[in-house]
Amino acid sequence: MSVSIKEVAAAAGVSVGTVSNVLNRPDKVSEATAQRVTAAIESLGFVRNDAARQLRAGRSRSIGLVVLDAANPFFAEVARGVEDRAAEAGMVVLLGNTDEASAREDAYLDLFREQRVNGVLITPTGDDTAKLERLRAAGIPVVLVDREAPDSGLASVAVDDVEGGHLAVAHLLANGRRRVAFVGGSPSIRQVSDRLAGARRAVDEVEGAVLQTIEVATLTVLQGRAAGERIVAMPAEKRPDAVFAANDLLAVGLLQAFALMSDIRVPEDIALVGYDDIDFASATVVPLSSVRQPASAIGRSAVDLLLREIDGAAEERTVRFRPELVVRASSAVHMTTASARLAEA
Repeated sequence: MSVSIKEVAAAAGVSVGTVSNVLNRPDKVSEATAQRVTAAIESLGFVRNDAARQLRAGRSRSIGLVVLDAANPFFAEVARGVEDRAAEAGMVVLLGNTDEASAREDAYLDLFREQRVNGVLITPTGDDTAKLERLRAAGIPVVLVDREAPDSGLASVAVDDVEGGHLAVAHLLANGRRRVAFVGGSPSIRQVSDRLAGARRAVDEVEGAVLQTIEVATLTVLQGRAAGERIVAMPAEKRPDAVFAANDLLAVGLLQAFALMSDIRVPEDIALVGYDDIDFASATVVPLSSVRQPASAIGRSAVDLLLREIDGAAEERTVRFRPELVVRASSAVHMTTASARLAEA
């Protein structure tokens, strides 16, 4: 059985209030008394019940973080930034992984409300913000991570994904590509729809360019490989000569399909650009061009904004980072090849 604070007080020959002061306000207790109480705590094996204390106070030292896919290195790096900044503020992070499933997202939000976390950081699965507004109504601040919601009034930290999609596809078109495929998940995921919108804008700016979309179930390597298999199975004359993948995991799967199931060469036959610039993007068989997001900085900035929301001092409620295109071998084209493609167009 657990040892109670009353037992500690009895063993030390002091009041319960004195033990509480030693635990929470040691400056109010003499050194001799504090040493006596500490000795009793150690001999009895007392462990303080922080959960109960926080429940009485109506406030905890924890914040909730909900991400779409904890296995994705991008979100792992975001989580590291969140954890590092939260630790500096004396807080701990409770992580929830939704796997892009709305039901799992709901379960985590219910749990965090029950735990009375200090605030919630979330990359939501869709556009329904009613559940997040309920958290705010219960006194729990919310900050969107890697996602903007300009119509909801929610605080957010994100990258301009429309610009990122435009950067990726404008680069492919500038190298003479004209048949571009976008491989992404459900358009209900705002990042996917924004990256696709940027891709469409780039295609609309170039005469003769076309864009086809290939939707996958989830943003994973396996789904990228499945999309690659669909491309491999297309007649050569209808096959895209460039692919923009909604994230790097999909792009890695596409590379695998092209290398293992066909004689398609990257970038000679199909140029490829991913998104996120995860650590091993540069270490793939053909180093992967990618749109870089500052993952750790996104996480740290989200905590900073949440802390200001908690204190009611948030003046700037939207933080936006600009994406950066990192060009590597998967989309690099020699000028002679690019000129030949332009001549054919």
